[in-house]
This record gives sequence, structure tokens and C-alpha cells, in this order.
Amino acid sequence: MGTEDNKKQQGRGFFSSIASTLSGFGSAMQKSVHGMLGYEGLEVINPEGGTEDSEAEAQKGRWKQEDRDSYWKMMQKYIGADVTSLVTLPVVIFEPMSMVQKMSELMEYSYLLDMADTCEDPYMRLVYASSFFVGTYYAFQRTWKPFNPILGETYEMANHGGITFLSEQVSHHPPISAAHAENDHFVYDITSKVKTKFLGNSIDIYPLGRTRVVFKRDGVVLELVPPPSKVNNLIFGRTWVDSPGEMILTNTTTGDKVVLYFQPCGWFGAGRYEVDGYVYNAQEEPKILLTGKWSESISYQLCDLDGEPLAGTEMKEVWKLAEPPVNDKFQYTHFAHKINSFDTAPKKLLASDSRLRPDRYALEKGDLSKAGSEKSRLEERQRAEKKRRELSGDQFVPKWFDPLNETAVTPWGDLELYGYNGKYDEHRAAIDKSDSVEEIIDINSIEFDPWQY
Repeated sequence: MGTEDNKKQQGRGFFSSIASTLSGFGSAMQKSVHGMLGYEGLEVINPEGGTEDSEAEAQKGRWKQEDRDSYWKMMQKYIGADVTSLVTLPVVIFEPMSMVQKMSELMEYSYLLDMADTCEDPYMRLVYASSFFVGTYYAFQRTWKPFNPILGETYEMANHGGITFLSEQVSHHPPISAAHAENDHFVYDITSKVKTKFLGNSIDIYPLGRTRVVFKRDGVVLELVPPPSKVNNLIFGRTWVDSPGEMILTNTTTGDKVVLYFQPCGWFGAGRYEVDGYVYNAQEEPKILLTGKWSESISYQLCDLDGEPLAGTEMKEVWKLAEPPVNDKFQYTHFAHKINSFDTAPKKLLASDSRLRPDRYALEKGDLSKAGSEKSRLEERQRAEKKRRELSGDQFVPKWFDPLNETAVTPWGDLELYGYNGKYDEHRAAIDKSDSVEEIIDINSIEFDPWQY
């Protein structure tokens, strides 16, 4: 009886919230962009949320009312548009991390790729590799926005799983980032570009990137097509992220593949986080079923040709989410904090590294005023550098990645590809051979300079 009463109470809370939202629709549309422009301690929750109406939610923001007014009026004209690089947003909605940093978060569960490389079973190899890619979605669902990288900005990571990781912002219009990671087991390369569609109360995000993993033991190549994402409740309700659709990971060497379906979130949170699918052989016959939640764990079991669990086998866990910090201000994982730390930085950090961005660092320290002014200063300098190049006839050339004169065709558009040129290996080898003693990195002793090249 108590459970039934609770369900009725939750139902009344839901419908009263809808009624309250509708009654305040006219005024709220004019007075708030609180979902888009940030709450204090934003959290991703099940979309049924609580019973607070939109005006109560708006009061949680760190915005003055007049600021919300001006940004909502500005954003109205972008409905239906790709806002990837059209809009300059205020620092209050940002997390203290750049997008080229965020690319390295995928490496948190890199041990799964190590296991895939050493695995003799071609289907279990795909189980490990696909679980590696699913594992990052817990980090990617954060509702804070990373800083847009400055052209030429880089991020270096060392001291994690024997991996050397490097990313670089290789294009500003359109925004394109490239990354390369490598250890004793695999080589990982990505060209990353997103296409967005602003819908008023939500934004659709389409990943136009190409992700490729090459295993060193036998040279097998995997390519990934991730699902699109949707940022919900930009105007009304609490902001949350969903990634409904198919993730396809293909072994281009053998033709085997994994198809995982990310369930869309339904009413009252039904299907939230759920992932289901199969490993198929080249003849598209199911060999192993996969199931779980990207917020918790993924398990696998051998199956028959009908996709049913094979008699005498049992479900086994292959990946489990690392316990995240409790009530973290920016919803960071422990690994995300590690990314921002100089503990993962190599010797003689590049001056173009994201850690050195003064706006990012000020935001990390909680100084929003300085973060905002530094962000504006960097953007102004970027525009000035572009104007200088145009006047002198110079063309920006990435330092560590080269254009491949090759185009990838994705479900959401074509993508110009960049490839790692190997110069960073030479750079690091020269540093490692030097006799200089590396001092503790002081954020104030190295000026952020992505234009040094």
C-alpha cells in the first residue's frame, strides 16, 4: 500500500510540475535560459526530476535576471541553426576543461584495449573494445560545457597506462580537433568534429568524427561510429543528456562488428542509460550478446544464432564504472580531475597546453570574474592573430597533425581528416635525452601560447 501511495504521489508531482510549467510558459520564455546557462552544481538526473516548476529552477542559477534575459533574446534567432561556432557563451556555463582535454577522457579505461590486443578470440576482442568506448559515456553526459579550444591549442597526457596522448586544435572554422594515443598494445587516432542543431529547449549533437584503433599484435583495425547525443531541457526543467541510437564498432580487417543500441530515455526515466546489442561475425550472425548500463556496467554472454543466451553459459561482467566522487561540483570523475592535474603532464609541457589556459585555471579556482575576462582576452587575441595572418598571407599549419587530403563519409556529413605526423615523438625523445632537471610546473611561470608555431 505504501508503495502504491508513493507512486500516486510521484504522479501528482509530475503532473503538477507540467501544469505549473505550462501556466508560467509565457513569462518563463522571456525571463530565463537557466537550463542553458547553468545551475549551481548542475547534475544529470532522471528527467522526471522533482516537483519544482521552471521559475523555481531558474532561481538556482548564478545569473542575474537581466543577464538571462539578454542571452535568451540572443539565442532565439539561432533556433534551427548549427551553433557549434556561431555563439560566444558566458563562462558561467563552462567546466574548467577544454575540449581537446576532454578528448583524453576516453583513455580512462584503456586497460580494456590492452586486453583486446592480447585476446586470441576475435569476438571477445570486440567485447573488450566496445566496452572501452561505452565506458566514456558516463563522463560525456556532463551538462557543463568545455571551453572551445584556441587554434593551435594542445593537450598532452602521460603517466596513465603507459600511454602517450596528444591532441591539437587543427582548425577553427570549422572547429576540428585531432588526437593520437599510443602504448605497447594499441594506436588510437581520431579526427573530431561535431554538427549541432539548436531546437530552443534542446540541442542535437551529431559526431562527424572518425575514430580508429590499430592493435599492435596483429595489425587489426577497428573503426567506430558513435550515436548522436541530445542535450535536453535547455529552457524548462533540469538539463540532462541522452545519446539514443546505435553505436557500431567494425573490425575492418575481418568484417566482424558490434552493434549496440543506446536506449532513448522514456517517460519517468524508462530505458535511461540502457545499452543492448550483439557481436556479429562477418556473415552478420550474432555470436555474443552485450547488455548493461553506461552509467554502471556492461556484461556479456555467448548466444545462439537467434541471439538467445547459449545453454550452459552465464552472463559475465566485462566493465564496471569506477566509483565517482560524491557531490562533485562539476560532475567530474576522479580521472577528470587527474586530467586537469600536472601529475599527468610530461616534462617540459608545451606552452600551448590546455592546463595553462588562464580562463580555465581561473574557473577551476572559482574566480568567475577573472575566468570571463581571460576568456574574452584569449578570443580577442585569436581574432587578432587571424587578421595578422590574413594581412601577411600566412596560413595556419598544425604542428603535430597533417591534413590527409582524404574525406571520411559519416552518417551526418563529410569530414576532412587529419593524421598524426610523428613529430611529437621526435620532440619528446629529444627532451628525454636532455640532462635538464624538470622542476615542478608552476601555472604562473609558463604563458599559454598556442600561437608559438
